[in-house]
Amino acid sequence: MDALGEWAGHAGVRLFSFVRMVRRVSEQLSGMLLEVFFPRSCVSCGDGVEDSGYEHLCRECARELFLVAAPHCRICGYPFHGMLVGPTSCPHCAELDPVFEAGKTIFLAKGPGRALVHELKYRTGFYLLRDIERMIRTSGDYLDFISDAVLVPVPLHPDKQRERGYNQSERIARALARATDGRSRMECLLQRTKFTQTQTSLNREDRDRNVKNAFALLPEAVVIPEQPYILVDDVFTTGATLNACAAALQRAGAEQIKVATLGHG
Repeated sequence: MDALGEWAGHAGVRLFSFVRMVRRVSEQLSGMLLEVFFPRSCVSCGDGVEDSGYEHLCRECARELFLVAAPHCRICGYPFHGMLVGPTSCPHCAELDPVFEAGKTIFLAKGPGRALVHELKYRTGFYLLRDIERMIRTSGDYLDFISDAVLVPVPLHPDKQRERGYNQSERIARALARATDGRSRMECLLQRTKFTQTQTSLNREDRDRNVKNAFALLPEAVVIPEQPYILVDDVFTTGATLNACAAALQRAGAEQIKVATLGHG
């Protein structure tokens, strides 16, 4: 009876492995058929995606995507053109007085970069995160920057999150954590305690005033002073929101705070 049970157990394992293999092959074939009859279109221009390094950007738009590399502003990540001589911060950050130590961005939010951000932020384009992860993995500088840290997404107000149905910064932070292959993890530590108007149409001074004291630590959250924290958002514009979040982490005891965004613009 024991021998029969053991045989049945081995048979069950083999059957499970076979079913899993069949499912994997079926998914691959389905994907190939979908590519034939419903080819992917570029998120930026709408043309078909062929011979591109990305799944959702065509070759021409991939060329137009401005991926940021050194030298760049140490505060926001905006690229410098040519050799860096003089200050390591850019004019965008001249009036910021940042609470955080440093920041990095993957691309400039214009052209294809703007299309990527808008699809993620306003149209639930989470399928684009596979391409975002690919960009991160091929950018050693950005990957090193976000590794070995706790990634903290910029929170939405509960009313805004219910209206939108998701927090894009949280989805982005999860993608960044995946790209580090477990070297970093995502934790929701902050809450937005004040409903604020959208920052889009505000100038720098009004943006600062709009988000001042708008963030606080979640009641159950724990901050470890020596732990590196990286705030994650979709776009760095003036840095007002990220700076307000950094101030909330600092008040809670965080001593090492940086910021990382997808785009800048």
